[in-house]
Amino acid sequence: MANINPAGVFDTTYEEDMLVDRTWRDKLWKNLAFLALLLVPLLSVSGPLGLKLISDQYVGMIARVAIFVIAVQGLNLLVGYTGQMSLGHAAFMAIGAYGSAILARELGFSFWTALPASALLTGLIGLVFGLPSLRVKGFYLAMATLAAQFIIPWALRYPMENLTGGARPLNVPAPIIGPFLSYADDAISNGEPLAFVAGDPYFVDVISVRLPAVNGAYPTIELVNPAGDVVPRGDVYMSVIEDESGNVIGLSYIARKAGEYRVSVRADGAATSFSAQVSRGKALSFASDIAMYYIIVPLSALMMYLARNIIRTRTGRAFISVRDNDLAAELLGINVFTYKLRAFFLSAVYAGIAGCLLAFERNSLALDMFQLDTSIEMLAMLIIGGAGFPLGAMFGVAFIRLLQEAAIPMLRPWLTDLLPQAFPFIDAVNITSAINPILFGGALIIFLALEPRGIAHRWEVFKVAWKIRPYSY
Repeated sequence: MANINPAGVFDTTYEEDMLVDRTWRDKLWKNLAFLALLLVPLLSVSGPLGLKLISDQYVGMIARVAIFVIAVQGLNLLVGYTGQMSLGHAAFMAIGAYGSAILARELGFSFWTALPASALLTGLIGLVFGLPSLRVKGFYLAMATLAAQFIIPWALRYPMENLTGGARPLNVPAPIIGPFLSYADDAISNGEPLAFVAGDPYFVDVISVRLPAVNGAYPTIELVNPAGDVVPRGDVYMSVIEDESGNVIGLSYIARKAGEYRVSVRADGAATSFSAQVSRGKALSFASDIAMYYIIVPLSALMMYLARNIIRTRTGRAFISVRDNDLAAELLGINVFTYKLRAFFLSAVYAGIAGCLLAFERNSLALDMFQLDTSIEMLAMLIIGGAGFPLGAMFGVAFIRLLQEAAIPMLRPWLTDLLPQAFPFIDAVNITSAINPILFGGALIIFLALEPRGIAHRWEVFKVAWKIRPYSY
């Protein structure tokens, strides 16, 4: 229905019939909308142009919406198009988030390699929890996926506590590109520290120190940050270089904060003459919200585009046939179990990508971010947005985020005064604490009653009515 042509416009080739955007106006409006999103950070208070036309709050909100659009779009492939219920989507996001963080912290992966690696890992684990779909479906499959929501966070909290930090927050390094420009190369010796000014919000300095072996012994490298503190070996922005015997022969550190840094080397044993090489280079940093915005939003648009095209392929049509009638699909020669597993794999990959972006966007992880209520909230986003529609994820996430971050804070003071008067037999403290879930649940009930197919369905109806005007009836 979305690809209907305006009145008087006809396709003359198969290529025209297969296009996602059927007219130049469709392409124009989509490109203008995407361009407008890319301009938002430039117009913000902290933007490089200094225009201060848009609050920084909206930049962060759009980035968070884009992240959850990816996750809910993955849920849409599984629930909306394949008809398989899942209550463990937040747990798959946790795998992507913690997997990418561990790869970056412990194995030295960059963000650009940790993203696909963690997404693939999440997809493989999604296959494992998709195996029950062979024998069960509906409510029973929901219970099977609910097991993932409890097993995965438990495994991250206890057996893997040494890697994930357990209940403690886990710091995540910001993505960088580079270093691509070396601008300083100095030599230091024992007792002669090197002091220099480094650090920038966008083009950070990468400090590298290399030590030669002296009589089989290595000196100790000491790096002092602008606050006057010695940077510990476990710092998330420091990479230690070791030789085959485990001796530290150098380090690399990303100087994010502007100020004076000092590098020195000292011998722990007998006095020995030695020197070390200190080099500095520039790297493009994505530590700021504005910089991460230009990773998250384009990637979210790309994943939405890929999801829409997946549904137009043989695999996507098989998903829909399994959703509509799995018995009839099997009689038509479709391997139902194989396509169910593909749906679980793709859904988990999308969740893993969203989890990875969330980890690097916040620079900190906690297991409380991936609890059962998050899975239920994403399912509600899909219902409100429109399950089985390409734009359902975007509409649902945007609606819920605007409700939580704009509408509820605006209505809360008024409801705090009104509700205790309307319900004097209920403790005012209990009413105040229940305002958020009441409004969230009320919005969900309204959509289920008045628009059960979601906002995206109403949007498609509106577009068709506009294209076939004046015969929109």
